[in-house]
Amino acid sequence: MRAAVLLNTGDEKLEIVDDLEVLPPGPGEVTVKIEATGVCHSDLHAMNGSLPQPAPFVPGHEGAGIVTEVGEGVTGLAEGDHVIVAWSPPCGKCNNCVERKSPHLCVMIQFTIAGTPKFTRNGEPVFGMAGTGTFAEYLTLPQEAAIKIDDDVPFEIASLIGCGVSTGVGAAINTAKVKPGSSVVVFGCGGVGISAIQGAHVAGAAIIVAVDLVDEKLETAKTFGATHACKPDDLAALQAELTGDGFDYAFEAIGLPVTMRAAFDAVRRGGTACIIGVGAMDKEVSFNGFELFFSEKTFMGSYYGSVDVRSDFHKLLRLWKAGQLDLEGMITTKMKLDDINDAFDAMKRGEVIRQVITF
Repeated sequence: MRAAVLLNTGDEKLEIVDDLEVLPPGPGEVTVKIEATGVCHSDLHAMNGSLPQPAPFVPGHEGAGIVTEVGEGVTGLAEGDHVIVAWSPPCGKCNNCVERKSPHLCVMIQFTIAGTPKFTRNGEPVFGMAGTGTFAEYLTLPQEAAIKIDDDVPFEIASLIGCGVSTGVGAAINTAKVKPGSSVVVFGCGGVGISAIQGAHVAGAAIIVAVDLVDEKLETAKTFGATHACKPDDLAALQAELTGDGFDYAFEAIGLPVTMRAAFDAVRRGGTACIIGVGAMDKEVSFNGFELFFSEKTFMGSYYGSVDVRSDFHKLLRLWKAGQLDLEGMITTKMKLDDINDAFDAMKRGEVIRQVITF
């Protein structure tokens, strides 16, 4: 089958191959024919080593498709079912899943599949991004990682739910719990940032400021619910005009220490700065002891939008069907697998919200 493979961590380009073989489903597993997959910044982080991922591997973790084969003991899924790939599925049995009611923090399945080969090529093992690998025509997954959806949902829409939309909308609704009438600032207007803007809008925020370096993205953000938009250098003046003492919530969707710190600085005393962007493990954010005590701000991370993929995927699709989430508008470009390297180049230049590969 065809797939895009990163041969070595740090390589700039993916190799398009046609001799990759997907492993058959074992007990409790299903094989999915991938129909659409989004191109996410986290794939780039895995490619350059910011996220740990053994190579060679197939990137891609934001996908949707059709179940083509089921393994022994699979329940709730059958051949022909339409599914969304969940790259961090809950096991349903651990303390996070049961006692703490935080299934998004479960790593029992993810840590197991992330280090397990998903494919073979010329008899050699090939891994998949975060235990998935949606830049391939077929993918074998634990049944918990394939979330069944209605057949009438277009695959390109479903694929976005698998990561970017859940991460951004979930950060606003689930993690930070944005309140109606509040003020919000979002740093970064890519796919996750735009999703956070939409999440804040759905939650009823009265003021939503989008911050980005690209003029076109600032204008685009307004079509997704941002009430104001500006470049970083203009934020202080706009913040003073709109809030006086700072925003109730700030969301950072870039992953850089400077923007994480800017998010903390942008919220008022007692406000919440929520970090969605994936930062490198060797990059640090600094605070002094007094400001942490005196400001009483909440500085928090958001992992996968704090979603329970088993239920929240469906909630987000219902919001889309009700016209409260614009997912079609987030797709800047649809392309084929052969164009994957061009897609990453466009993402690096900041020209797109989301690009979707269709098979």
